[in-house]
Amino acid sequence: MIPSEKIIVALDTQDPSKLNHLFNSLKGEKIWVKIGMELFYSIGSDAIFKAKDYGLNVFLDLKLHDIPNTVAKSIKSLSKLPIDMINVHAAGGKEMMTRSYEGLSEMQHRPLLIAVTQLTSTTQLQMNEEQNIQGSIENSVLTYAKLANESRLDGVVCSALEVKLIKSLLGKNFLTVTPGIRPIGESLNDQKRVTTPEEALLLGTDYMVIGRPITESENPKQALQNILQGK
Repeated sequence: MIPSEKIIVALDTQDPSKLNHLFNSLKGEKIWVKIGMELFYSIGSDAIFKAKDYGLNVFLDLKLHDIPNTVAKSIKSLSKLPIDMINVHAAGGKEMMTRSYEGLSEMQHRPLLIAVTQLTSTTQLQMNEEQNIQGSIENSVLTYAKLANESRLDGVVCSALEVKLIKSLLGKNFLTVTPGIRPIGESLNDQKRVTTPEEALLLGTDYMVIGRPITESENPKQALQNILQGK
């Protein structure tokens, strides 16, 4: 059995009616929802307020990456919204992440702040040839995770495949949020470094992000329950 509090449902849609359908389907579930670029840029902060009305924890996933001053001010502004978690991209560097943390440190109830390492759609070949980052993808993820930890962030976004390495290096309290989660038999779509929900749980992830297997289902609530029950 997978604890529902570990599930973050990715609400990637531009359609207000579909969003309402998903909220109604997931009403009463003790889960998180992820509001990413597609939803936030099309519907805006209304999606966040609606999610809170339904009693859902909100992860605002905008992967902020710019000069330190711009990101720090953006984080401070976005965190006036009722969100529970927000992220930056670790590739922005230690100063950018530190300034982002400092922008939140004075808040009485600040959201969790995490950093994206390598996207779960990225393969080692892409990283080596297109990003020109040499070595293994695990080493790249660990380097970014260490920078995030030194910048006082709460954790990182990574593949579940890297969770054990991160926890062993940075401790069990350093959070791991893991996309690329696919139940057995589901299409991988554009994900490359994937695990099943059960594998992610065994690897020690704190939160697993699951989108299309739930949101594209005819019955999202039942799809969620099947995942929780390991079906």
